[in-house]
Amino acid sequence: MKFLVVDDSPTMRRIVNNSLKGLGYTDVIEAEDGKDALAKIEGIDFIITDWNMPVMTGLEFTKAVRADDKYKHLPILMVTTRGVKDDIVEALTARVNNYVVKPFTPQVLKEKIDTIIKSISA
Repeated sequence: MKFLVVDDSPTMRRIVNNSLKGLGYTDVIEAEDGKDALAKIEGIDFIITDWNMPVMTGLEFTKAVRADDKYKHLPILMVTTRGVKDDIVEALTARVNNYVVKPFTPQVLKEKIDTIIKSISA
């Protein structure tokens, strides 16, 4: 499974990438914002994106992915500091598959990924 990790923070990308590797997912591409991610989306199986980024936010990126017939079914996990209910509702309305509030543990990341994979393969 090929992951696309989208975050403007190199440190956060490294944390997510290392968490994925610890879970056995070694095929990971990184992008620094939504625009960069759209340019790298070909061949991706799963997206993990931040919300707060320059150029194109994770929410704008999610909406762009969902608007494209070729990619609209890609699983998207949003990992962000935005934890208020209205933000979570807005992200779910944009059709992210699940939502994690930073900081998180690798176990939480694993549980969210597993939940999404089970729901799309059901």
